[in-house]
Amino acid sequence: MKLKAIQLSIAGVLLALSAAAFAQQPIVIKFSHVAAADAPKGKAAEHFKKLAEEGTRGRVKVELYPNSMLYRDKEELEALQLGAVQMLAPAPGKFGPMGVKEFEVLDLPYLFDNIAVAQRVTQGAVGQQLLKKLDSRGIAGLAFWDNGFRVFTSNKPVRRPGDLKGQKIRIQSSKVTEAQMRDVGALPQVMAFGELYQALQTGVVDGQENPVTHVYTQKFYEVQKYMTMTDHTYHGYVVIANKKFWDGLPPDIRTALTAALKDTTAYFYSMAKQEDDAALEAVRKTGKMEIYTPTPQELVEWKKAFTKVHRDMEGRVGKEMLESIYRETGFDPNKL
Repeated sequence: MKLKAIQLSIAGVLLALSAAAFAQQPIVIKFSHVAAADAPKGKAAEHFKKLAEEGTRGRVKVELYPNSMLYRDKEELEALQLGAVQMLAPAPGKFGPMGVKEFEVLDLPYLFDNIAVAQRVTQGAVGQQLLKKLDSRGIAGLAFWDNGFRVFTSNKPVRRPGDLKGQKIRIQSSKVTEAQMRDVGALPQVMAFGELYQALQTGVVDGQENPVTHVYTQKFYEVQKYMTMTDHTYHGYVVIANKKFWDGLPPDIRTALTAALKDTTAYFYSMAKQEDDAALEAVRKTGKMEIYTPTPQELVEWKKAFTKVHRDMEGRVGKEMLESIYRETGFDPNKL
């Protein structure tokens, strides 16, 4: 009887130790995104991982999956809602197809004069209002990361809006961007970012629009001859988490992660412009791509050509939302 009691006691101790060990297992956050690891978003994700793990003293482990390693563009949001990944940083237009169309307001061309104005909107009341709209979709909106503005690349010279006519231009999923391209006679092609290099290489599409950092990190200069510095559309990301997962975190863990994310957002802002400038110079040094900057007169022509989409998309993105941004930025499409 004594032996059996000792065995039971040992078994109880082992079970308790096992339960304690299990309880100490780190909380795993799978953070998936479509950009390269050395792109601004990739570097920001790495920065967040470092701060999150340090700030929680190892109680959280962040696993990064760049370059669509786990999911393609269209699959990411569904994976997050199902809990297969815990964090993403998609472009605002990705929320349109799931019914949160207001995010597509950020895809309107020439909405912001510069990135400081864009940040004033995304970091202010409008940004918070947009993030809150994700709650009903099982998504926690955490932050905006601003990655500058998009430029065009093509295998044909693009100096004026009319030069896009008939060209198949790859775009992100966004009804606003789609309408914008059609307004100038381009043929918009929605395509996963991870498929874009090959599509450009094989001629499935003629050109694309993205920040210069993507042109460089994805080596689009190898398969495109021309880049036009139109800076026509804001390019940002919305950092999100599975809401059930986020809300279920221990309060101290969530507080630490929120602090890490705030620091990472500041880090992203501090390095994004430098990264963009460095990427432009790096592309220039390859000698493989002709870079063209529109004249002031040509820039006015670009703005006038893209103005129509502001009026046409008012009903989709919400008149009140649009007017609140106009008030914040001073933008008036009627004055172009």
